[in-house]
Amino acid sequence: MSKKSWQPELVLLFCGTQFICFSLGILVANLLHKFSVNGFKHEEDFGNVLLATLSFQGATWVLIPIFLRLHQMRWRDAFGLQNGNLFRALGWAIATLAVVLPVALLLQNLSATTLEKIGWPPAPQAAVKLLADAPLWPTGIYLGFFAIVLAPVAEEFIFRGVLFPFVKQLGFPKTAWIGVSLLFALVHGAAAIFVPLFVLALALTWLYEKTDNLLAPIVVHSLFNAANLILFYFAQNFSVPSK
Repeated sequence: MSKKSWQPELVLLFCGTQFICFSLGILVANLLHKFSVNGFKHEEDFGNVLLATLSFQGATWVLIPIFLRLHQMRWRDAFGLQNGNLFRALGWAIATLAVVLPVALLLQNLSATTLEKIGWPPAPQAAVKLLADAPLWPTGIYLGFFAIVLAPVAEEFIFRGVLFPFVKQLGFPKTAWIGVSLLFALVHGAAAIFVPLFVLALALTWLYEKTDNLLAPIVVHSLFNAANLILFYFAQNFSVPSK
């Protein structure tokens, strides 16, 4: 993987600004909910969903060009698009997805079963609960767009594009692999998906190192989310009624 010359102070500024944006988003959403503002009265209301997603992943889309400009780096260099191996990278992406998707689904089922057996039944993931409770338009459509487009680009830039090479080049390759992958799983905030997302993060990290092209893990992340949305749709609409 090619060296990324991320400046420590700019990485800290990038991450710190994301944290501030996310915290402000939560604060504003709680205040609007408290005063019963339309669009923020219920968790599944579109205003709440929009603010929650834009305060983190949406803010990242705004911060990426600023971060790159401060480094005087072009998008194609930051994302590894200058390597001329796009089709090879996409081929590796599809192969990786074919392996990691069934493994992640199996691990998710095993995790949920294990948590139930030890008396800790997993709560529904926030995004899944929102999809189940929210109307298709506009919230459901927006969440689909968010999961397939907005989130993969933002999260892969943060975790694989910035944090992984930054920590690795500091001289901590194991921390870069394990620590950043753990952080990726933790920020999604659901016990039942922690292990599968950790495995997914490791696979995405391997893919990024293999291809030196950030588009490859972005594609896998996007298709992984799309597959889960499709499975969720079929589970909601074609499940066998309980007797």
